[in-house]
Amino acid sequence: MAEILIFRHGPTVWNAEKRMQGRSDISLSEQGIETVQKWQLPKEWMEMPWYVSPLQRAQETAKLVGQEKFTTDPLLIEMSWGNWEGQKLPELREKLGPEMEKMEALGLDLCPPDGESPRDVQERLKPFLSRIGKSDISVVAVAHKGVLRALYAAATNWDMRGKPKEKIRDNCAHLFQISSAGKISVKTMNISLLSPIDCFPRPVKSSNHPEEAP
Repeated sequence: MAEILIFRHGPTVWNAEKRMQGRSDISLSEQGIETVQKWQLPKEWMEMPWYVSPLQRAQETAKLVGQEKFTTDPLLIEMSWGNWEGQKLPELREKLGPEMEKMEALGLDLCPPDGESPRDVQERLKPFLSRIGKSDISVVAVAHKGVLRALYAAATNWDMRGKPKEKIRDNCAHLFQISSAGKISVKTMNISLLSPIDCFPRPVKSSNHPEEAP
């Protein structure tokens, strides 16, 4: 059984302003840099294969936690918010009214104009999960909230209508198992990146052979 330890990039100015970022290539804010510099992972995880979204906020995050050796994987890019990128949810709700209510009620199938739905993200991630699952090793990924939510929904059959069973917290990593068929399941959610390293779970596979990565 393979594992993926995944966490969201550090904060940006748009995060602080609660704007939808999506594919907009926003860098970390000064506060975001300071936050990520406090994160730490055990040596064993640092030696596993790392996969990082192509957006600069994810790349910067990986480097700030001390990982320079990683593979950029376009499948980990954030969900596209299309025409909504840069906007704030309360403003959209006020502007679109009942139409927005209907769209939000779609859950996994909510799709912004010219954007992606969470279900689209799940479909996009399937080849990535399949590759990891067949490798039977532990890997690390640095990605985005939309990607995390899509993975969690797939792992728990959450339809994104209403709140998830577990809140996906910031400053945390999340550990999922992946079968050889690419099916994902939750192992441990909300592992603090700010806690002592001794409290952090170790990878099941620690053979330190990154060349075996898919």
